[in-house]
Amino acid sequence: MATFTKTLLSGSTNGKSIDVTGTATGAAVTVHTAVSGTSDLDEIWLYCQNISTSDVKLTIEWGETDEDGHIEQTIAGESGLVQVAPGILLQNSLVVKAFASTANVLMIHGFVNRIS
Repeated sequence: MATFTKTLLSGSTNGKSIDVTGTATGAAVTVHTAVSGTSDLDEIWLYCQNISTSDVKLTIEWGETDEDGHIEQTIAGESGLVQVAPGILLQNSLVVKAFASTANVLMIHGFVNRIS
């Protein structure tokens, strides 16, 4: 029987939001590094808020940096927590990173259900 353990995003400090500071793939911030190996899974839930008055495009790099691994969503200005990853699975130490069309106005929140 599977065991679920709720954990913080590895890119978060004490559960606080992760500031999306980068505006391109090379400057993307690490949101979470998935569990190592292929026996366990990380079910990753991400939410984003925008403190700017303008709409801002968020790009999530899901385990890879090329466009095949991108999740893109425009986050409306002055929006609250918008879901951007609804429990998508990842493993094998792959990394979730994020960058935005404008630096320092998007914050990512979330958690991980580690399934073993």
